[in-house]
Amino acid sequence: MAGHSAWKNIKHRKEKEDAKRGKVFTKLIRELTVAARAGLPDPNSNPRLRLAIDNARAANMPRDTMERAIKRGSGQGDDANYEEIVYEGIGPGGSAIMLEIMTDNRNRTASEIRKIFSKHNGNLGESGSVAWNFNRKGLLTFPLSAGSEEKMMDLSLECGAEDVILAGEEWQVTCDPGDFAAVRDAFVKKGLEPKSATLARIPANTIKLDAHDSEIAMNLMDALEDHDDVQNAFANFELDEGFLKSQDG
Repeated sequence: MAGHSAWKNIKHRKEKEDAKRGKVFTKLIRELTVAARAGLPDPNSNPRLRLAIDNARAANMPRDTMERAIKRGSGQGDDANYEEIVYEGIGPGGSAIMLEIMTDNRNRTASEIRKIFSKHNGNLGESGSVAWNFNRKGLLTFPLSAGSEEKMMDLSLECGAEDVILAGEEWQVTCDPGDFAAVRDAFVKKGLEPKSATLARIPANTIKLDAHDSEIAMNLMDALEDHDDVQNAFANFELDEGFLKSQDG
């Protein structure tokens, strides 16, 4: 969990420059399309589509854009054949990285992702090379003002979550992926709207990087997340505290 938290700590740099709104919309549209194709085009009976719609709304995506993507996925309109793939790689300092990919050209994407890893002292790995170190979880985040540790623990148990930890300036609540929608709804019914709610790959074990490798790792993750076909990126590294302070400054 600490590795995930460390990566969250540096997401602020990414988010600041995410005026690249078109790139964000492209990824959200793909998820809406694939989610609609994977199940019914009704968010009430398709949890994945409901999550995709929630994320699109949070990004202020226009309603007609969302509707077009859903229609495309349900067989109406232009059909985009997106394939879902999980890539695994090794980053600086032996860190483990997992990527959730959506692509309409597997060979092109693999070549481009391999080049990004190579440019930043990493390697695209074989299937299973690092997946063993990650657990698929539902992840909800709440501001510290949501309550004390005791309150958050009690609420998490009542709502069917598995664990809650303090991570920087927020509470992170995890749950089984199958319980994700129910846990999120339970919190909302109790008056606590999560800051974010997503399905994540959380590392069981983390490694600490020195300042040199921290910079390379951050640049690698930025480059990977900038790629149009990368929907989500997860890593098990913890960045050097001195490096983080230098970035904040």
